[in-house]
Amino acid sequence: MSANVSSQIITASALRSRKTENLSARVLGHMRKYRSFWVGLVVLIVFLVLMVAAPIVSTHDPLAQDMPSRLNAPSAAHWFGTDELGRDMFSRTIYGAQISLPMALVVVTISLVGGSLLGALAGFFGGVLDEAIMRVADVTLAFPAIVLALAISALLGPSLINAAIASCFVIWPEYARLMRSQVLLMRAQDHVLAARSMGATEISILFRHVLPLCWTPLIIKAALDIGAVILLLSALSFLGLGVRPPTPEWGAMIAIGRTKFYEWWMATFPGLAIFFVILGCNLLSEGLRNWLDPKS
Repeated sequence: MSANVSSQIITASALRSRKTENLSARVLGHMRKYRSFWVGLVVLIVFLVLMVAAPIVSTHDPLAQDMPSRLNAPSAAHWFGTDELGRDMFSRTIYGAQISLPMALVVVTISLVGGSLLGALAGFFGGVLDEAIMRVADVTLAFPAIVLALAISALLGPSLINAAIASCFVIWPEYARLMRSQVLLMRAQDHVLAARSMGATEISILFRHVLPLCWTPLIIKAALDIGAVILLLSALSFLGLGVRPPTPEWGAMIAIGRTKFYEWWMATFPGLAIFFVILGCNLLSEGLRNWLDPKS
């Protein structure tokens, strides 16, 4: 009797260990297959952690001026050097993530939701509504994004909120056109015709049977656009239409550093921060495309 119990315990333990090994093998296989997704996710998580833990990670007050230490090269006391007012560049770069990342997420979210809703209505109902929305989108897309964002920001006045509004106005048509194309494909599918034949309302069909199947390419584009919006907001701040001094923001820091050729660290480290965030967004978007692609 005891031998049977012991054999059952051993068998159960072997099954558990085999399941654990199989799960580990599947996870590792998944990570190897979608390597770009995980690398991009890790890069973005690092910046998010730095953003949240900026008061703990930073070595100095990002706004504190120390004139005797101005324009010091990177050292043990100031890892990224100091700027023309003696402010610590490492702390300012870390705190810059608290501005660029959340604002980019807000801009992409608003543009994704608003543009997708307008594109869905245009593609599903067609007619005059479709013409009106798409012509506005075509006019907006006819201008280079940075030129149109500059014009809107200059009209509204230099501030971070106005730069975000300009960015939303620039990128929403891309989501509208993408969603419209997806809805045009889905509204003629058999399950939509079946729902209509059963007496479902048009709004119900749109939100229950069409939109849930259209989000994959938009999510992939949203992941890619986070980096693009950070670059756009930084460009506006670089040109003096974003945040106002002394707020630590990557584009504004690069703008100050561009005149300090020999103090290379002033523009290099904020530029590297923008580079790695955009790289992480691009890798994450590529990994999502490979992961969510039904053909893969």
